[in-house]
Amino acid sequence: MKRSPIGSFKAHGFGVYVAAVILALGIIQLAGSLVFYQLIDRQTLQDDHARRVAELLVVGQRMHKLAPDQMAANMTTRYLAVDVSPAPNVEGSSGDQMLSGIGEDIIAWEPSLAGRPLHLSTSLSDKSSRDLEGSLQLDDGTWLNFVSRDITSMWPVAWRAMVLTTLITAAFLAIGLALLYLVAKPLRSLTDAAERIGQGGKVQIAEMGPRDLRDLAHAMNAMQERIDRILSDQTKSYRAIGHDLRTPLSRLKTISGMIEDKELVGIHDQSVDEMVRLLDSLESYLGAQLLQSDPEEVNLGELLVDVTSRYGEAVTLIGMTNIVIKTFKEPLKRSINALIENAVQFAGSAEVAVRVGKSGYTIDIIDQGPGVDEDQFPSLLEPFFRVDQARQRNTDGFGLGIPTAHILLTRFNGSLKFSRNPCGGLTAHIFVPNSWLSTA
Repeated sequence: MKRSPIGSFKAHGFGVYVAAVILALGIIQLAGSLVFYQLIDRQTLQDDHARRVAELLVVGQRMHKLAPDQMAANMTTRYLAVDVSPAPNVEGSSGDQMLSGIGEDIIAWEPSLAGRPLHLSTSLSDKSSRDLEGSLQLDDGTWLNFVSRDITSMWPVAWRAMVLTTLITAAFLAIGLALLYLVAKPLRSLTDAAERIGQGGKVQIAEMGPRDLRDLAHAMNAMQERIDRILSDQTKSYRAIGHDLRTPLSRLKTISGMIEDKELVGIHDQSVDEMVRLLDSLESYLGAQLLQSDPEEVNLGELLVDVTSRYGEAVTLIGMTNIVIKTFKEPLKRSINALIENAVQFAGSAEVAVRVGKSGYTIDIIDQGPGVDEDQFPSLLEPFFRVDQARQRNTDGFGLGIPTAHILLTRFNGSLKFSRNPCGGLTAHIFVPNSWLSTA
């Protein structure tokens, strides 16, 4: 029986929800870290820039005294442009708070520059960066003009911080998802097991995972054992009662030979036979709840010939098939037999066919009887249900054949559905998956 989308969502919804929460927290942590690093980097870059400019100005003054003609050429680099001119390139400070902070930092790094005219400004070198420009008056009245590249670009540091933060976040996410998988795996197993147990199957649950999950798995296994004991005791009790009832029924059958009235003998024997068949049906129904079976290779064609041959001409096998599948032979055989017997009792005859689908095989048992309304299909699965609500004994049916087949198919991961025939009658559809799950 295929898992329904709702069942699948219930089995995996918790893990998906927790994974989504972990992923969202990881993204928030990554974004927050990047913003934090950017703020830290801004201050770090400003301090570093102030230190480098302070060193530049002190060294520039000294080199100007020693070799004024070579100072500009010696100090100009890829990230720094220096020249000396009679007038400053920057006429005055703009009053920008950041520039004021850099100026104060420069004096803090090099107190010897205090009291000297120092003008600072910024200029755009391209769309993404701003350069720091400045002019410092030297001892001879000339001005040391400089341009320090890319004052506000944080990409070198921010990029490293982003990569590092992303890697760390990804590592923690991977660890979190791995731990979630380890925790969710037993939860999924428990969900699947609970669904199978609810369908009447028996599943040995692996007691793994955290202690709480192990305790839960142990409790579910113990619960299954208790249920099995209850069903076993119930079946044994019934079989004992049935054995005790068969003895007086046999005596009644014997006594019928002493009755001279032929009509009365007929009614008497019919009643005794009906009670015996009812006992057999009850025994088959209760036994279906405890039947044990292992998967094996089965030829569907041979199985259907074996089951239908006992009904003679009353059952027609439509088309011969030579499909070999791995399935539970005895539950499938009993289910097919119960449904064919039900069809023959109510319709007098039946047709059996095998259909091949994308997900498995379907055995159709078709009759041309009075049929059943679609709103009564669920009731067909209930024990002792009869379409004739007055429960008149117009047939030999006791309302246990279809429920017996349903229990067997459900326990062993099959399914049973019904449909109305266009010309009247009922069709029972037995779904046989390609590979049935072991539940015994």
